Amino acid sequence: MDQMIDGGDAGRFPLETWFWEMPICTRWWTTATVLMSGLVQCELITPFQLFYSYRAVFVKSQYWRLLTTFLYFGPFSLDLLFHVYFLQRYSRLLEESAGRSPAHFSWLLLYAMVFLLILSPLVSMPFLGHPLSSTLVYIWSRRNPDTRLSFLGLLVFSAPYLPWVLMAFSLTLHGTVPKDELMGVVIGHIWYFFTDVYPPLHGGSRPLDPPMWWRRIFEGRPREETTDGINNEIAVAGAPEVAPPEVR
Repeated sequence: MDQMIDGGDAGRFPLETWFWEMPICTRWWTTATVLMSGLVQCELITPFQLFYSYRAVFVKSQYWRLLTTFLYFGPFSLDLLFHVYFLQRYSRLLEESAGRSPAHFSWLLLYAMVFLLILSPLVSMPFLGHPLSSTLVYIWSRRNPDTRLSFLGLLVFSAPYLPWVLMAFSLTLHGTVPKDELMGVVIGHIWYFFTDVYPPLHGGSRPLDPPMWWRRIFEGRPREETTDGINNEIAVAGAPEVAPPEVR
């Protein structure tokens, strides 16, 4: 039986193996991103149906835009390939470092998405996938200060400089200040500060950790709580019955 299972794994294509080895949040975010570009490329939908607009969402009740604005990076092109690479690479690294449960990483995504939706009307940015990806890149770069990176095989630098190198590259390429990258840096820094810098200075308090109700969605009841409940039930079942006093 083990040989049959091993043989099935060995028969997988490299792309299939790469896909299933990705953590669950990264896997489906990457899949949805490629699928959304494919639907637009096939003209089944248009980008005008995907971008975020306060009026479209909250006046016309087009609530799907709250999600699709983070999934569309443009039509099939080298630019899309570049974005998908950064998305899956740094999303995967962060999700794997968060542990086996997707609760913490999904809470990070929810936090970043809410803040980006709030800031979007202020900077006139209808598509928010790139700022969300930039948020993850910034957090990963700050958590890995000793990692050395190479950009285009020409520039070698430490990981914390990665967001700024990408901003400089975007500025050189497009000639405009990359507002999406700046939004990612700001939102990413707030998360990094309150999860990595703030706790050691304030007795371990972690204000941006997911609440218990969110963790229960992914993890079920905590092990300690379940164990205590079982022990209490055993103790009650094993306790001797006390006879009522005899009335004379």
